[in-house]
Amino acid sequence: MSSSTDNIAVDGESLTLEEIAAVARENESTAIPDGLGIYDGMEASIDLRNELIDQGVPLYGITTGFGDSVHRQISPDKAAELQERQIRMLGAAVGDTLPREAARAVTLIRANNLVRGHSAIRVELVERLIEMLNCGIVPVIPQEGSVGASGDLAPLSYVAAALLGDREVYYDGEIVPTEDALEAEGLDPLNFEAKEGLALVNGTAYMTGVGALATVDARRLALLSDVCTAMATEVLNGIATPFDSFIHDEAKPHDGQVQSAANVRWLLEGSDLANSYDEVVDKAGTIEDEDFRELSVNIQDKYSLRCAPHFSGVLWDTLEWTEEWLETEVNSSNDNPLFDVDSRQVFSGGNFAGGHVALAMDSLKNAVASIADLLDRQLELVVDEKFNHGLTPNLIPELPEGHPEEGLNHGFKGMQIVCSSLTAEALNMGMPMTAFSRSTEAHNQDKVSMGATAARQTRDVVDLVEKVAAIHLLALCQAADLRGPDQLGRTKAVYDRVREEIPPLDEDRAQDADIEAVVELLRDGTLLADIEAELAAGSE
Repeated sequence: MSSSTDNIAVDGESLTLEEIAAVARENESTAIPDGLGIYDGMEASIDLRNELIDQGVPLYGITTGFGDSVHRQISPDKAAELQERQIRMLGAAVGDTLPREAARAVTLIRANNLVRGHSAIRVELVERLIEMLNCGIVPVIPQEGSVGASGDLAPLSYVAAALLGDREVYYDGEIVPTEDALEAEGLDPLNFEAKEGLALVNGTAYMTGVGALATVDARRLALLSDVCTAMATEVLNGIATPFDSFIHDEAKPHDGQVQSAANVRWLLEGSDLANSYDEVVDKAGTIEDEDFRELSVNIQDKYSLRCAPHFSGVLWDTLEWTEEWLETEVNSSNDNPLFDVDSRQVFSGGNFAGGHVALAMDSLKNAVASIADLLDRQLELVVDEKFNHGLTPNLIPELPEGHPEEGLNHGFKGMQIVCSSLTAEALNMGMPMTAFSRSTEAHNQDKVSMGATAARQTRDVVDLVEKVAAIHLLALCQAADLRGPDQLGRTKAVYDRVREEIPPLDEDRAQDADIEAVVELLRDGTLLADIEAELAAGSE
């Protein structure tokens, strides 16, 4: 299989999270690139494997049992059968099945891990994984059952089983027996040689696949958080000065905080709704001969506005190192044992342990959940007539006095209750999975990462917070309608995109479909596309 300029390269070195998302969600094609020596490196590790097997030395998981059974050696002629029996034994994952897009990400990452030439697996097996992706055969993977060290054994056994023609796959819009999908594409099931089953299951591809997509989604949430903060500042006639570069760039220059403040500052350009600090102080006037006076305006906004970059900025910074750690993991050899063809040695180690992925996911889910809390607090200010600076109660449509529907509408009251529920659920998932290492497998796996569960929780938190952000954004657009949307600054691009799909609330109606529509705009990239393009152009 050769590559072309249209294929995303599976080279073990350069795969990015954005490329993973493109293969997973947009069905982009992939290939092993020619000219990099990948085939030679993989074949050399097989030669070394066979040489060591012929010497009769015990090789973990090749001529010995797995895990705590390492002290039981088998003859070389049983090595291939051992691999297929391992896949059968590990078919014990449970729970809902992983969505098709996430299973595609897992399969792609496992292929990328294995082409590095340290795993003693044939090119044919990795090419088959890629071929299955390209023709739409995707393993059905139950989500639960990995402790994240010795890798994601049970979930990844479903990827390995698909190569054998076993279990089930997504194909042509359905879940079908794997053998039927292979037959439809003219493919025969493969068999495993020594080490190959272990190479497929003994790694971190499951946790990194789930984590990669969650991280891509969390980056969009970071920008949407800044958009919401800017629009909330506008519709509340808030103060723009807390986002000034002096406070962030000079006085407290955390990179993410600086970025968030710069985003909000840029989004507020051209706004006729936000105020400067000087404008607010001018409205307040000065104290003259009095000993005490009540100001007619507040010269500081609530924390959820004024301090927003100090929380959104945490997410921006967390994304930076999370992406770096995940891309290192994605482009690593993380099974065991590994073969060094240069030194002619086999190394037993622990690269299957997902410690970095687990901590990254635990940190990311908390940073994302904090955004839910931030946006939920901003929403309270917008809907509550005690704090919303003259907006209607719960953003109900304005009606003339004596209108027959006066007193009937409750606007965004139900939406706020739902938003509060979603926020509480996201915050509840903040307990770090890294704190729950378990000793298992006859006390051989006596320190584990729990990275797979951490990744799934992060994905679930991101899903909840997308809905929180959608509710808040709908409320902000309603508030902008009440203020006059032509007075918005650069946030109007997002307002316009929402209004292309969803009309203002002119009387109470069910808004569940509105929430889903905004979430879909966020996920397909169209909600923030114009803002992202302008920000990118400005940074060049």
